[in-house]
Amino acid sequence: MEADESEGKLVGSDRVLAVLAELAKHPNGVGLEDMARVMASPKPTVHRALASLRRAGFAAQDGYGRYVLGDEFLRLAFAHHEARPDHVRVQPVLQRLCERYGETVHYAALDGRDVVYRSKLDPTSGAVRLTSVVGGRNPAHCTAVGKVLLAQTLHTEQQVRDWVGGRGLHQPTERSIGSTEELHAELVRTRERGYGVDDQENEPGVNCLAVAVYLASPTVPSGAISISGLTYRTPLKQLVDDLAAIRAIVANPSETQ
Repeated sequence: MEADESEGKLVGSDRVLAVLAELAKHPNGVGLEDMARVMASPKPTVHRALASLRRAGFAAQDGYGRYVLGDEFLRLAFAHHEARPDHVRVQPVLQRLCERYGETVHYAALDGRDVVYRSKLDPTSGAVRLTSVVGGRNPAHCTAVGKVLLAQTLHTEQQVRDWVGGRGLHQPTERSIGSTEELHAELVRTRERGYGVDDQENEPGVNCLAVAVYLASPTVPSGAISISGLTYRTPLKQLVDDLAAIRAIVANPSETQ
């Protein structure tokens, strides 16, 4: 009986979290009926989950009765993000790189088959909106930050094959890596040169160069920093040619050049 009760509580909290995660996908709000349909759950069940979130301040209703994320949830999320040690420590680096190149810069970490963007900085002018957002994900194998981090852990072709598994490799563009052999060869090149590149493999018209960042260990990267340049404005060759300056800024962003 106790196990059943414990299991029921777990299912209930899982449901509340699933509703919260779905709510985050609807910045303009979502009605109860639509939410119930997406969740494939009865309206009373979803309503109870939303009521729990509203009591905690994690959900609210707008003037049209649609549910949106609550201010308390947003406050906690942004406060946590701003206070994260890695976010705080990489901000000066991102600022320097953004000012130098006038392009969007990212700090990302590896999470399974994806990279998760933990910080992002856009230039004050001339920026073109990229699909990346803080907390968002992209396939690691077709991003510069992902290649840098994968190169640290996948050393053999068999390791790459095991990582790819039977799911294959998603190809967002025609330039994306699509096979185990290609990915292994690219990771070997990445290790040899000490930086990763994305030559319009994740977004057409956008190329990136990334280097690893060591915030907690001198040997294990905590993540990677990339400069995402528009191909017509900041060609990949320009970033590669400027690699020494990029590495110097990452190593010591407070130094003036």
